[in-house]
Amino acid sequence: MNEPLQPPSGLFLFDKPKGITSHDAVDLLRKKLSIKKIGHTGTLDPMATGLLILLVGSATSVQSAMQGSAKVYGGTILFGTETDTWDAEGKVTAEAPPPPLDDNTVKEAVKLFNGKIIQQVPPYSAVRLNGRHMYKLARQNVAMPEVKREVEVRWLSWAARPPALDFEIECSGGTYIRSIACELGRALGSRAHLAALRRLSIGAYSVKGAVTAAELTAMSSAEALAKLAPVPGGIRA
Repeated sequence: MNEPLQPPSGLFLFDKPKGITSHDAVDLLRKKLSIKKIGHTGTLDPMATGLLILLVGSATSVQSAMQGSAKVYGGTILFGTETDTWDAEGKVTAEAPPPPLDDNTVKEAVKLFNGKIIQQVPPYSAVRLNGRHMYKLARQNVAMPEVKREVEVRWLSWAARPPALDFEIECSGGTYIRSIACELGRALGSRAHLAALRRLSIGAYSVKGAVTAAELTAMSSAEALAKLAPVPGGIRA
């Protein structure tokens, strides 16, 4: 007797383009595969690009386990202006002269945001406060307390292009790079926001092996299914 076919499951590595949400990315793969049960391992803001791991079928059971994986980001912090969202998508809320970005100044400032740190969660975030998403409360101009959390950050590299600072950072799950940008600006006696962000890796998975939106659009359903990777051993739901 033939055993019943198991429904497709696995990890799909997607290189999210700028301008779409992580939920939009999930919908793209749902339509391509005609599979409803698809999730992801960690949101990327619409302005951000890079690796988004989409979980298909029974692989969605490891979502929580994989969300805590270390991540590497590359991006740009722009000094001189702060926005309400702490990134380039928001409205300017404060301005200040850009700080000197000489090697010593940046090196000393980076020390404040290296290792285990306590960072403020951006008001415009998906974190829940009393059961409601903070970004929804922020849009309604609801007064909110500061929400802080401990994260771990390791600066891999940086290069000044005044008034901008390019960087690569490795961090624990749940880290907000927008917070680092905003708080770094304040620490240097200026203001700053995150101007660009690209997620380069999640755990052992690199964006170099990810499928772009254009490639996914051009694929057949069978070709997309062939890109599914198995859930790595040792990860439990």
